[in-house]
Amino acid sequence: MRSPSRLSLFILISVIIAVFFIYIDRFGDRGRRIVSEPREIVPRGDLADYENSTISIFNAAAPSVVYIFTENAESGFFGRREIRQGAGSGFLWDGYGHVVTNFHVIQGAQSIQVRLDTGEALRATYVGGSPDHDLAVIRLRSTPASIRPIPVGTSTDLAVGQAVFAIGNPFGLARTLTTGVISALDRRLPTSGGREVVGVIQTDAAINPGNSGGPLIDSAGRLIGVNTAIISESGSFAGIGFAVPVDVVNRVVPKLITNGKVPRPGIGIIVLDEEVAAGLGVLGVVIDRVVPGSEAERVGLRGIDYRNRILGDIIVAAGNLEIKNIDDFIRALDNYAIGQSIVLDILNGDQIRTVEVKIMDIS
Repeated sequence: MRSPSRLSLFILISVIIAVFFIYIDRFGDRGRRIVSEPREIVPRGDLADYENSTISIFNAAAPSVVYIFTENAESGFFGRREIRQGAGSGFLWDGYGHVVTNFHVIQGAQSIQVRLDTGEALRATYVGGSPDHDLAVIRLRSTPASIRPIPVGTSTDLAVGQAVFAIGNPFGLARTLTTGVISALDRRLPTSGGREVVGVIQTDAAINPGNSGGPLIDSAGRLIGVNTAIISESGSFAGIGFAVPVDVVNRVVPKLITNGKVPRPGIGIIVLDEEVAAGLGVLGVVIDRVVPGSEAERVGLRGIDYRNRILGDIIVAAGNLEIKNIDDFIRALDNYAIGQSIVLDILNGDQIRTVEVKIMDIS
């Protein structure tokens, strides 16, 4: 009696196993076939208006942006000559092959090469630079007929919150577009020339190493600034980038093309350190020394009398602008050309006198 029961049980189990494998073979294979087939494409529809606008801005401006490579020979260990390479961005300024970039991008370069938007690489030569503005001009040795200079806008009517676009070559990645807004205006940016660029644009459009010298453009595709620096502890973008305003660029670049440098306006004085002046409770620019033969000496300005411990002249106003520090004074001088005269209010003791000083080139 037991043998038939065991046989029946064995047959039942065998049938179940066979059915299971048949099911797996049929439906499991079907599942694999379904998974391996491409998904159905969902129609996208039209791009949003702002997307079309961004694409148009990039397509119009990108041909004007270039990639700059530099080489500089340096002395290494054991007197070996080592080649240091650098890279940055720039943009075509005019139809003569002039390219604008940051001064720090090409500073000290012995060899400069420019890659155009078409991919063509051309040699370039240094034309001129201004460390005070962190701006430089180079020129292509051969100028293709197809080059497209970037349209130039203005920075006087910019507004916080306005959309901006940065195009450049961060980390060697060419033709990169980042977007953002103007975060603040009228920032001050120290430069290697020992001065500050005033009216600087702050933006949250991503700017990273390699973006330096590239254009910051507005929604009309016009140049409004030259990307120049970031604030970041890591060296990568952290939401704060700066651009030299285009009004400064449009004033400086023609001078660099014509003369190779920008005259540095001054009157021939050495000023007292601001921290020392602040410690004395002085508000204004304290004249430490007057340069012999300068315009300041000609009009009788006086520095500090250290022997008798008498404070010298203090500039408290220039060209109808109140002067609280050296940056205010530099800004006032920048409104005048070399050879023009500026009216200064001079405080000495408790007396204020007015003098008219001719501005000279102190570069």
